[in-house]
Amino acid sequence: MDFTTLIGWILAAVLIVNGIGVDKLGNFFDMPSLLIVVGGTIAGLVACYPFRILKDIPKHIGICFRGKKYNIPKTVDQIIDLAMIARQNGLLALEEKAEEIKEPFFKSAVLLIVDANDPDKVRAVLERQVEDMMSRHEIAKGLYVKGSALAPAFGMIGTLVGLINMLKGMDLSGSGGASTLGQDMGVALITTFYGSAFSNIIFHPIAQKLGVREDEEILYDTTVIEGVLAIQAGENPKSIREHLLASLPQSVQKKLMKNAGDGGGEG
Repeated sequence: MDFTTLIGWILAAVLIVNGIGVDKLGNFFDMPSLLIVVGGTIAGLVACYPFRILKDIPKHIGICFRGKKYNIPKTVDQIIDLAMIARQNGLLALEEKAEEIKEPFFKSAVLLIVDANDPDKVRAVLERQVEDMMSRHEIAKGLYVKGSALAPAFGMIGTLVGLINMLKGMDLSGSGGASTLGQDMGVALITTFYGSAFSNIIFHPIAQKLGVREDEEILYDTTVIEGVLAIQAGENPKSIREHLLASLPQSVQKKLMKNAGDGGGEG
């Protein structure tokens, strides 16, 4: 599990509460302001996105807390094992091994080369799958990017509503309105506080974390594509390993290559 998002939320809440002061928290609670910001943001998202996307919000939150799903070094080891089998027994021997692969994209990629498809066709099919995946992820990220824009906007709307009511309620002929000016102004500004908080603490971090997870999946898919095409081309397993590990940091590459040389990276 990846708890960095939760840690960030808790840390932000603690720092804000500490800055406000526990004894003054009541000054920052206003139900009408909360309804304007939260209700308005939700209404705006419902108006922007169909239900098939909105229903995946719990899934998106789960992805934020999910640990790193794709292990590139382990995937490279699997590809090297397949390359060795293909060099010894031919591509058809990989069909049985493909059934042992649990990850759908990796499995479909191996089956494509087993069927003796043209390398250009294999690359085109797999890259199309990656592009479709990226399109779906962009829509999911866009939901939270839109939320991070709507929350401050509705915060400003709430502020304007509060200011208008304050000005309309002022008794220009006496001191009654002026005496409550500070209190009314504070209530009007609470909605701006709510909008900024929801935008920068909730929506923007979720969008950013989904982007990180997407980058991890793209790296995994790219590694698989280059690996299976190298297997199909009959390249040397050692060269395949060096090529596929090139996207990792140098320190990690050296460690993995050393383990592979000692026999620890195969099997």
